[in-house]
Amino acid sequence: MKAFFDSSAFAKRYIEEDGSAVADEICMVADHLGLSVICLPEIVSALNRRLREKTITREQYAQAKQRLSEDVRDADIIDITPEVIGQSIVLLERLPLRAMDALHLASARVWGADLFVSADKAQVRGAERFQVKAKLI
Repeated sequence: MKAFFDSSAFAKRYIEEDGSAVADEICMVADHLGLSVICLPEIVSALNRRLREKTITREQYAQAKQRLSEDVRDADIIDITPEVIGQSIVLLERLPLRAMDALHLASARVWGADLFVSADKAQVRGAERFQVKAKLI
């Protein structure tokens, strides 16, 4: 199975919250993991926000960042290509999505994901509307 995670879902592997166990389970059964090139900066941004808010320590930040770096070594990182941009524009014209959310979903479509994983209801609805099986976590 080719599982594509948006940032909101993949971040659950590094920030313990509802859906974290499901994100881990999906990663364990997936044959291929896909992530948009924007996923890493978005997760590092979220980790830094938590560090500034003092909800994680510097040590927890460093550990999460190290685990993220290790996990993405085996992932297919989907670049923002003209095809991804074109697909994202189609999505933006048809669905109430934010630009980054459309880029994640377009990346999943271009990559040929069997499953799109997100913590965002609008993205999951959008994926299903465009015939991409989706999982809300």
